[in-house]
Parts: sequence; structure tokens; C-alpha cells
Amino acid sequence: MESDLLSCEIAALADVPVNNQIRQEPPIYIPARRYCNTNGHCYTRGGYFEQGRIYTVDVNADLRTRAETSCMANQGYAPVTVANCPNSVFRAVPKASTTVLPRLTDRSCAVRYQDGSWQIVNQAG
Repeated sequence: MESDLLSCEIAALADVPVNNQIRQEPPIYIPARRYCNTNGHCYTRGGYFEQGRIYTVDVNADLRTRAETSCMANQGYAPVTVANCPNSVFRAVPKASTTVLPRLTDRSCAVRYQDGSWQIVNQAG
């Protein structure tokens, strides 16, 4: 699966390359404000604008994700949600990354390791 996913990510990046665009949020107007000290002397500070935040967005990111998903679907994969294994299962199973995807059941759960790998466990029931 990891190898197929990498191939799909590379193909999607080739077909739908990164297209970064610079954007800016609109400026914000801070209105004039009157300030007074304890002696009753007051002054008014004029209004001013604060510049909007400038940021970069990859406008092709969503399309690239769709291309990856389509590529994986064409290879027979479908996204699923697998619940995390309870701590008792986590402690009981020997640490080993899943290398062959098992048939999922309603008793399947996942153990995620700190290195980013994971293991699917089919609990006895």
C-alpha cells in the first residue's frame, strides 16, 4: 500500500503541480479613540489601518488530493476508518508494522507507533 500510495502521490504531483499564490487578508480599520488621564486632560488618537496578513496558498492542493484518491481507487484501495486499539491490545501485541493488509472486520483496530508506522490487529472475539 505504501508503495502504491507513493506512486500515486508522485503521479498526482506531476499531473497537478504545486501552484502557490500570494494572498492578503483585507486591512482592518481601527477607528479614532478618545483617551483621558486622571486629571481630565483628553486627546484623540486618529483612526488608522492595520495591514491584512499576507499568506501563500497552493490553489491546486485540493485537486491534487482528489487525483491521489482517484489513483488509489483505480488500484483497488478505498479509505476506511479503523478505531484505535485499546491499551490492553496495544500492550499485548508484539510490535510489528502491518506489511500485508488484513481483511477488516468489526473487531479490527489499529496501533500507531511513534515512528509513524501502524499495525492493524484483528481482535479475537
